[in-house]
Amino acid sequence: MKVGFIGAGSMGSGMARNLIKAGHSVTVYNRTKSRAEALKEFGAQVAETPADAAKNAEALITMLADDTAVEGVILGPGDVIHSLPSGSVQISMSTISVDLSRRLLVAHNQAGQHYIAAPVFGRPDAAAAGKLFIVAGGESGQINRCKPLFDAMGQKTFEVGDVPASNVVKIAGNFLITTVIEGLAESFTLARKAGVDPRTFLDVMIGSLFDAPVYRNYGALIASAKFDPPGFKLKLGLKDNRLALALADEVTAPLPTANLIHDRFVTGMAQGLENSDWAAIAKISYQAAGL
Repeated sequence: MKVGFIGAGSMGSGMARNLIKAGHSVTVYNRTKSRAEALKEFGAQVAETPADAAKNAEALITMLADDTAVEGVILGPGDVIHSLPSGSVQISMSTISVDLSRRLLVAHNQAGQHYIAAPVFGRPDAAAAGKLFIVAGGESGQINRCKPLFDAMGQKTFEVGDVPASNVVKIAGNFLITTVIEGLAESFTLARKAGVDPRTFLDVMIGSLFDAPVYRNYGALIASAKFDPPGFKLKLGLKDNRLALALADEVTAPLPTANLIHDRFVTGMAQGLENSDWAAIAKISYQAAGL
C-alpha cells in the first residue's frame, strides 16, 4: 500500500521501518525533519509537510504525542483533511481522547474518507521488533483492508468494535499499567526498607505469580532505579492519566487510584522527572521511605 506516516519519534520510527520492510511504499513526515531523514536509508520518502505525506496515500498513519498534535495535523494548520484522497483511510495510532477520535471520524466521513482508531500497547523496543499489540476500532471492512499494515507493525490485532471503543480500551489499559507501576513501587519500597535486595524480590515475583511482560519490564526498571533513557516519558503518562480522569467524569466512574497516580505524576513533574520514564514515580515512594 501507499502509506503516509506522520510522527517518526521513538515509536513511529520503528513502526515505519517495519512497514518498509514489509514492502509498503512509505512517505514520512516529522516536525523535526532529521528524524524523518533517518528513515531514508531504509527506503522511506520524506515529506516537507503533513499534507505532502497525505496527498497520495491510500492509508495515513498518525503516531503523535497528544490531542493537540493530532488535531493540528489533521484538522488544523497541517490541513491533512483536505489533502488525503477520497476513499483513503486515516489510522490514528496515538493515545488520544475519545472526543477527538469521534470528531475525526465525523470529519473524515464528511470528506469522503475513512477513519480507524488503532492505538497500540508496547514500548519502543516492541515497535522496532514489530511486536506491538494493536487495538483497532472502526468499520470491519476498513480494518481488514489495513490488516497487512497491522501485521507488519504488530504481533496481534484486536478488533474491539466501533471507533470510541478502541480509545476507551487504550485509555483504560494505560491506567491499568500505571496501577501496576504504583503497586510495584510500593512493594519494592517495602522490600527494600525491610532489607531485602530488590532483585531478589523481583526474581521471586516474576518467577511465581507475576510472570507477565508488564511486571518483568517495569519491575526491572524499578529494581534498578534506572529510569533514563525513557521508553515512555513521565509527562506523557500524566497526559494519559488526565485522559482517564476526563473519561471517568464523562461516564461517571469513580477512579480513586487514578487520582493518587495523578498526584504521583504531578510530583514527578515538580521534581524535574518529566523526561524520565513514567516508572520514575517509584522514586517518590523510595524518597518517602527515606531510601
